[in-house]
Amino acid sequence: MADLRLTGADVLTPAGVQQVPLSIAGGVVSDEPVARDVDLSGYLVLPGIVDMHGDGFERHLAPRRGAMKQMAEGLIATEAELAANGITTAVLAQFASWEGGIRSPEFAGTVLSAVRDTAPSLSTDIRGQLRFEISQLDLYDDLPARIADWQVGYVVFNDHLAHDRLREGRRPPGLVGQALKAARNPEVHLEMLQNLHAGMAEVPAALDALCAALAAQGVRMGSHDDATREDRAAWQTRGVSIAEFPETIEAAEATKDAGGTVVLGSPNAVRGGSHKGNASAIDLIAMGYCDALASDYHYPSPRRAALMLADTGMVGFTKAWGLVSSGPARALGLTDRGTLEPGKRADLVILDASTRRVAATIAGGVFSHVSGRIAERFFG
Repeated sequence: MADLRLTGADVLTPAGVQQVPLSIAGGVVSDEPVARDVDLSGYLVLPGIVDMHGDGFERHLAPRRGAMKQMAEGLIATEAELAANGITTAVLAQFASWEGGIRSPEFAGTVLSAVRDTAPSLSTDIRGQLRFEISQLDLYDDLPARIADWQVGYVVFNDHLAHDRLREGRRPPGLVGQALKAARNPEVHLEMLQNLHAGMAEVPAALDALCAALAAQGVRMGSHDDATREDRAAWQTRGVSIAEFPETIEAAEATKDAGGTVVLGSPNAVRGGSHKGNASAIDLIAMGYCDALASDYHYPSPRRAALMLADTGMVGFTKAWGLVSSGPARALGLTDRGTLEPGKRADLVILDASTRRVAATIAGGVFSHVSGRIAERFFG
């Protein structure tokens, strides 16, 4: 664990960017004297990135069917990628879905159990998120106990059934490919989708009971891809206060009006718009309808999005970086991180001031990533 006094760098403090010394000792930011100085002139020291929703880990845990027998090895590879992108807290968003394959409920149990068992040995704070497809009525009764066993503190509700097509008796798009990924006969897969759609009338009452049980366990809850004010009102009534990637301005506005939290995708912001044609993250940020930016499917994007927002002058640097640090920390109830204040976790990302690439990442006072010439400053 590094006990250091970092000098010469531009540091993002709660008061803004200042060239002031920053001490870390015992895994936290310290205001006490520290014996060893490290000159970081030419670098920018920022709070570590808190990523509250990312599924970029999937390629490490299931690169090819049957290739990953030991989940711990995949999580170690995931941590290396997270740290190289300045992420010090990461929530891995794992589906439990009728889609099957690496999104099946069975695979979810394998992944989330591995996260529970492996995360304590890693430097990066890695946590699991369960993305639950709400049409699976047969899973509701056992879910609270399984979530408790997995030590999952954040559950998000999804509904990816093609209801319009199923209602009209038509085949959903991509049915054959979806069925093959799940190792199902396409006709069997279609029948399953029709049965799930037919049971949707029972879902609201089942959700009411499930959300009440999860709230009693202290689980944070979010909804995904909301489109209307009515969608958000229904979720808010159940205590589901986080809206991940709302598809419309209306849904984002309704979330904020109800005192909820809006999480947007960093790739959407970097691209300048949604790849699916939904509401632009840039527009929602400009309107004040964003509390946190998440990696979604691309771990480099939170850093890139925050820097881009500051460079364009859309928001100030402190606020822009807050969307990937203090904002998501607050949404997750993690009061011990997100800013570089005495007593907070020593979660830091250090950028080369000229290239703004990640030179080093420190998570809980431990080096999780060091690259290039900065190594000479710390270890020379």
